[in-house]
Amino acid sequence: VALVLAKIGIDLLQPWPLKLIIDRYLTHGRFDLPAIALLCGSLVGIYLISGGLNLVATYIQVKIGLKALVRVRCDLYGKLQHLSLKYHDQRTSGDSIYRVSYNAGAIQAIFNQGFSTVFTALITLAGILIVMFFKSWQLTLLSLAIGPVLLGAISYFARRIRRQTTELSETESRVLSRTQEGIGALRIVRAFGREGYEMNRFEEEATASMRANLNLNFTQVFSALVISTLMGLGAAAMIFLASRLVLLGNLSVGDLTLFLAYLYMLYRPLETLSYTSWALEGAAAGAQRVFEVLDSPETIRDKPGAPALPAAQGAIEISGVRFSYTPDRPVLQGVDLSVRPGEMVALMGPTGSGKSTLLSLLLRFYDPETGFMKIDGHDLRDVRKDSIRDQIGLVLQDTLLLSCTIGENIAYGKLGATPQEIERAAERAQAMEFIRKLPQGMNTYVGERGAQMSVGQRQRIGLARAFLKNAPILLMDEPTSALDPQTEQQLLECIHELMKGRTTIMVTHRIAAAHRCDRIVVLEDGRIVESGSGAELLAKGGAYAKLHSALTETS
Repeated sequence: VALVLAKIGIDLLQPWPLKLIIDRYLTHGRFDLPAIALLCGSLVGIYLISGGLNLVATYIQVKIGLKALVRVRCDLYGKLQHLSLKYHDQRTSGDSIYRVSYNAGAIQAIFNQGFSTVFTALITLAGILIVMFFKSWQLTLLSLAIGPVLLGAISYFARRIRRQTTELSETESRVLSRTQEGIGALRIVRAFGREGYEMNRFEEEATASMRANLNLNFTQVFSALVISTLMGLGAAAMIFLASRLVLLGNLSVGDLTLFLAYLYMLYRPLETLSYTSWALEGAAAGAQRVFEVLDSPETIRDKPGAPALPAAQGAIEISGVRFSYTPDRPVLQGVDLSVRPGEMVALMGPTGSGKSTLLSLLLRFYDPETGFMKIDGHDLRDVRKDSIRDQIGLVLQDTLLLSCTIGENIAYGKLGATPQEIERAAERAQAMEFIRKLPQGMNTYVGERGAQMSVGQRQRIGLARAFLKNAPILLMDEPTSALDPQTEQQLLECIHELMKGRTTIMVTHRIAAAHRCDRIVVLEDGRIVESGSGAELLAKGGAYAKLHSALTETS
């Protein structure tokens, strides 16, 4: 603030050397070289000091603004990490990425332009008006006569720019989403020969973004024309009256020059304020999208003072659980299930019967609408989420690998694991055989989403993560469904080894995998319809027997 005030004070001195030269020397036909040289030198000094102060103030301002940007981005990313999956299910990942990458920058713009630019312009405006009013109140009032019309125009265009900036942000986020979706599904796009179709879809979004951008730019340019014209009218009226005052002897030529310089300096902050108000409206539109996320309620949150889940023995109790993603689509309709510590349970049933949803509820990605889920007698809603997930290992159908090394991907199951622990986990998952063949071994970079590795290799790394985490409860969602029979048979040995001594719930359509479990539970339409060993359920000739027959015929 002190630097800004000092710069404004220095800037207000800029017209005075010229006024003194005109009134003291030029109008009297005198050319006093030392005095004029001193005044010219003082003008250079004024500009030099002003520039130096501006340099330091701008550096500090930008540094603070960038720190604010980093803080907002981190807060926004952290909020997205903690919002429920239901929130993310209703939005595209591209929209969230756009908010973190681009909309968060609006906070920096508001800080920089809202504080520094507006503060500087207002103080400069006040200082100039005081000096001008002191020299000639008539000319000052005339200069301000255009003010109400100017403020009205600024306000109108500011509202329009905010609306158009919001529209542009939305279209840009759709372009980003379309890009991410198309690149992520590149193999499918090429396999079905849909490059042209995807190009047309992308072009539609890009064209919509272009139109929104054109509308915004036209409004900005047109508004600048209107503001400049209004300022020109005010300046013309002031110059007309000032010229008459000079001819009448009521105003010196130096004072006229001083007024013209201050008039330029007066309109410059006014123009700055108008442009800044439009920029702030645009930034406010971006900030609104940021705060939409930051203000979103965390529907899956810990109760105040919730304790951690004690070291789990692995007893799971599910009672009367109902759940739906949308009100008109019930997924689970009164599920009751008890799993003993160390018991291995296979969940089977038609697609859409709620098997994977049950795993998501156990991880507390969602909360049941009715009923409860307990681990060792503790309701999951009464203990901390992180303590639940700390005691659950997870193996998915398609293991998601991060853009880092194989070793770092395995260590994701236990941050801070030693190289020996990582290698031991890889050995137990039968992953070391292919890892040793790689030139860089554990330090091999796997690429985005593990695209450089086969499905079997990715699954082995996923199993290695679970071995390394060594959690008492293990959840698996179709861990072998994408594998060929030979690879599946090899991995089943690893999976069986992983399940030993752990409470395990495995979603599977594979008969071989299901029969390695102690019990098979069959879901249909969100309800458990059968439970028992494979032999018992086959003997009943019910839902499992039909499923077994269908799967056997398919295989």
